[in-house]
Amino acid sequence: MKRTMPETLAAPSRRAVLAGFAGLSALTLAGCQTGRNPRIAQAGAVAPRRVIDPYYLQMYAAMPEEKYPVPAVDLSKLDPVYFRQVVPYRTTERPGTLVVDTPNRFLYLVMENGEALRYGVGIGRAGFSWGGRARIAYKRAWPRWTPPSEMIERQPELEKYRNGMEPGLENPLGARALYIFEGGRDTLYRIHGTLETWSIGRAVSSGCVRLLNQDVIDLANRVPNDTPITVIQGPSEAPAA
Repeated sequence: MKRTMPETLAAPSRRAVLAGFAGLSALTLAGCQTGRNPRIAQAGAVAPRRVIDPYYLQMYAAMPEEKYPVPAVDLSKLDPVYFRQVVPYRTTERPGTLVVDTPNRFLYLVMENGEALRYGVGIGRAGFSWGGRARIAYKRAWPRWTPPSEMIERQPELEKYRNGMEPGLENPLGARALYIFEGGRDTLYRIHGTLETWSIGRAVSSGCVRLLNQDVIDLANRVPNDTPITVIQGPSEAPAA
């Protein structure tokens, strides 16, 4: 699978990344074994752990330059399939379009030559409530979060945030939010950041479409306002293997 991103997406070169991590000790990826030797397991031995590629360690490193410094992602808690990567992708959508594959927990930025930049996402209840074609009306860095009145009625403890929650690492919208409008109407559907690594690839209790903060920052840097977006709720277009 390709890891080198096209120049049009301004990705760091793999050579530069590896050079920058030449002195880095090998780190291990837990919980990724697809099978174990029963005899080894019975003997109490620890199954071999996969080493995390320094390319991804750099991709998900801490971001101290942010207004609210973003910590590094513990990649041992994330299935590698959800690492940001360029993949083959068959679609009729034009390059520059975002495709949210709700059933499979991926977001694609369609590129040229039958490829896409794929991000792992978590989907909340709100993530299943809307599907179709729309656009990214605008983006916000470190946005305020204002819970809907209906949510406050269900969770009275959120009353203190009726006029908005201050931005920061604990804010549910994370480091960036992309606001999805259908025509001139706000769908109330958001693409946003999260610190909850465990939630990527899952259907979580609340929220819309969540990416790791490093990924949503990357995505927000790549797509302009009025970027078209398609949200798939049913059987999805399958990317090429």
